[in-house]
Amino acid sequence: MLVLFETPAGFALFKVLDEGKLLKVEDLGKEFATAESARQIVKLKAFDKFENTTEALAATTLLIESKSTKGLRKFLRAHCQGETLAIADSKLGNELKEKLKIDCVHNPAVMELMRGVRSQLTELIAGLAPQDLAPMSLGLSHSLSRYKLKFSPDKVDTMIIQAIGLLDDLDKELNTYAMRVREWYGWHFPELTKIVQDNILYAKAVKLMGNRINAAKLDFSEMSLPEDVETELKEAAVISMGTEVNDLDLLNIRELCDQVLSLADYRAQLYDYLKSRMQTIAPNLTAMVGELVGARLIAHGGSLLNLAKQPGSTVQILGAEKALFRALKTKHPTPKYGLIYHASLIGQAAPKIKGKMSRSLAAKTALAIRCDALGDGQDNTMGLENRAKLEARLRVLEGRELGRSAGSVKGKPKIEVYDKDRKKGAGGLITPAKMYNPAADAILSIGKPEDVEKEDEQPPKAMEVEEEDSQPMETEKGKKEKKKKKKQQQLASDVSSELDVNVDAEDQERSKKEKKEKKKEKQVKKEVEDGEVEEKKVTKNEGVEDGEVEEKKKKKKEKQVKKEVEDGGEVESKKVTKNEGVEDGQIKKKKKRKHAESDEEAEAASQKTEKKKKKKKKMAD
Repeated sequence: MLVLFETPAGFALFKVLDEGKLLKVEDLGKEFATAESARQIVKLKAFDKFENTTEALAATTLLIESKSTKGLRKFLRAHCQGETLAIADSKLGNELKEKLKIDCVHNPAVMELMRGVRSQLTELIAGLAPQDLAPMSLGLSHSLSRYKLKFSPDKVDTMIIQAIGLLDDLDKELNTYAMRVREWYGWHFPELTKIVQDNILYAKAVKLMGNRINAAKLDFSEMSLPEDVETELKEAAVISMGTEVNDLDLLNIRELCDQVLSLADYRAQLYDYLKSRMQTIAPNLTAMVGELVGARLIAHGGSLLNLAKQPGSTVQILGAEKALFRALKTKHPTPKYGLIYHASLIGQAAPKIKGKMSRSLAAKTALAIRCDALGDGQDNTMGLENRAKLEARLRVLEGRELGRSAGSVKGKPKIEVYDKDRKKGAGGLITPAKMYNPAADAILSIGKPEDVEKEDEQPPKAMEVEEEDSQPMETEKGKKEKKKKKKQQQLASDVSSELDVNVDAEDQERSKKEKKEKKKEKQVKKEVEDGEVEEKKVTKNEGVEDGEVEEKKKKKKEKQVKKEVEDGGEVESKKVTKNEGVEDGQIKKKKKRKHAESDEEAEAASQKTEKKKKKKKKMAD
C-alpha cells in the first residue's frame, strides 16, 4: 500500500511497511510520536520535485479543484503499478481510478496516517530542512491567495493615488514659483508680464534674455515664440520703465527659472506615467471620464476596489461631501455633481442638463469601475460603448439630430404624430381640417377708464361705413357691441371697487385719530390730579390748536369725498345708461350708502367739537 502526500516542494510517495497497524486508528497517532517509530511504519519510495513556483501554483490550484496534473499522472504510472493508493481527497481518487486504473483508498485510518506523516515530514524526507519548508509554504500560500482573488501585481492602484497626489502638489508649486519669477523680474522688465502670458514661456524668455538690453540682439524662435510677440517684446525692452538690476540678482533669477523649467519637465513626465498606469489598471474608467478625473476618483475612494463598492449616486457627488451635508442640514437642494463635474461629457452639456448628464455618467462610470476592479478583461470596449451611448443621449437632450449612433446598425426611428382623424390605410382625412377662427378672439384693453369712455362716446366712422355694406358686416357689429358692453360692465365694477377701498381707508384713518385723542385726554386728566395743571396749560392750548387744524383738515377731506362721489355718480350715470337696469339699482344703492355715511361722519365730528369746548370751559373754571 502506497500513500500520496502533497508538499510545497513536490509530490511524495510513501510505502506502508506495517498495514496491520492501520486497523487500530486510535493508536496510530502514538506510532508517529518519534521519528524512529514513524520510520518503522512508512518509508519514502519516490519524490517528484516542482521545478519552479508557477508549476507548484498550477498543481496546487488543480488539486484544490480535485484534478490531477500531467506530471502527477506520469509519476503515479511509473511507481504505482499493481498497488493500492491511499489518498486524502476522495474526488481526486475517483478521477485517478478512471484515468489510471489505480485502486484508491480514502477512510479515517488514511486521514490519521496523513496527519502522522505531516508531523514527521522533515524527518521522513531526506534533504528537506524545516528552514526551507517554511518559506516554500509561505510563498506558495501567497501565490495561491493572489490567484484565488484574481490579484495581479500590475494592477496596484497605490501608484495611481501617489501619482495624482504628487501631480496636484507639482501644479501648486509651479504656480507659486512662476508667480515669484514674474514678481522678481517685473522690477526690471514689468512690460514682459503682459506680453508673455504663459508661465513656462516667461521663464524661458527670462533665462535666455537676462538683462532687457540683450533682447534686441537675441533670437526667440528657439523657444517657439510667435513673431508678433517677439517684435512687441523687443520694442518694449527698448522703452521699458523698469529699474536696473546687477548681475548677481539676474543670476539668482535665472536659477529660479531653471527650477521652474525642471519642475515643468518632471510634471509632463509624471503625467505620461499616470496615463499609462490608468490605461493598465482602469481602462474603462479612463474611457468614461479621462485620466485625471478617474485618478482623483480612485484617490478619493481610497482604492479601486473600495470605489467599486460604491453605488452610482455616491460616485456622482464624490468630492462634494461638505456641500451635501450643508444642504441636508439647512434643508436646501443637494449638489448634483462632485469630482465628476470636470469630465468632458459634462463640460459639453448645457447648464440646464448638466444634472441629468452627471447622473447618467455616474451610473455608467460605476459599472466601468466594477468591470475594471473585478473583471478579467483588460480592454476598454465596455467603456467606449457606454461613452458612445452617453454622447447620443447628450445629443437627444440638446435636441440635435442623432443620425446613426455608434455601435448600432439602425438609425433613429421616425416617430409620427398621432392624428385621430386620419384613416389607417389612406392618406386622406375623415373630417376636413380645422381652420383658425379669428372672430372668436377676445381682446382685453389695458388703459385708463377715461380713455375707454371717450372711445365709447365717439362712434367710429368705420361703423357708419359698414352700415351701408352687405349683411355679413351686421354680424360683426353685433359682436363688437357685445364686447363694448362687457368692457363697460368691467369699468363700472372697477370704479365701484376703487370707491369702496377709498372709503374704507378713510374710516381706518379716522378711527386711529380718535384713539390718539382719547389717549391725550387720559394723560391730561392724570396730570390735573397730580397738581401740574399750571405747567401743562400751554400744552393744552397747543393741543386745542392742533385739534382745530385737524377739524379743518377733516372738513376739506369730507368735501373732497363728496366731490369724488358726485363725479363718480356722473360718470356712473353715463355708463349706466348704456348698461342694463339691474346695474342702475345697484349703483344708486351704493350712492345712498355713501351719502348716509358722510352725513353720519359730519355729525360725529360736530359732536366731538362741542364736547371739547365744554371740557375747555371746565378746565378754565
